[in-house]
Amino acid sequence: MRSVAQLAAVSVNRAVSVLNHLIALGLVERREAGSAALVRLARDNEAAKAVISLGNLRSTVINRLRSEAKTIRPAPASLVLFGSFVLGEARSSSDVDVLAVRPRRVVEDNQKWIEGLAHWVERGARIIGNPVNLLTVGQDELPGLLRRKQSVWSEIAKDGLVLLGSDLPDLTRATS
Repeated sequence: MRSVAQLAAVSVNRAVSVLNHLIALGLVERREAGSAALVRLARDNEAAKAVISLGNLRSTVINRLRSEAKTIRPAPASLVLFGSFVLGEARSSSDVDVLAVRPRRVVEDNQKWIEGLAHWVERGARIIGNPVNLLTVGQDELPGLLRRKQSVWSEIAKDGLVLLGSDLPDLTRATS
């Protein structure tokens, strides 16, 4: 039980109390092994399946955001998720940072472009349950922005997760 307590960053007494409750609910199974007790998630328990599903929530959200991104018309040259959500540092109050790169053929004030992004932002906020902070740039602006060292742009290029289109270094090479 010490190992479980250390993993959960709680006291051994608290870990034992919670595990006993989870065992009583059927979410966790306990087996004695000499002087030790082995515990594991009861994967066939419906509540345990929900816990497993929550463990996969981040990848499920990313897949849904990607799926919704395919509906944006005209399509972005790149749509990149970045910031605390990608780094695994997001809190319940965090917004979700997204960069949309407008393709060359689309002018900045193109109404379909604006409406397509607005619809995606609205859907994204509902999917994830947090506000979406959308940053847009034109494809031709990107090379100059990415050349800035020690900036948010280099962090987006390095850590960003592409939801749709090309990754930023490839897009920049194609632009140059």
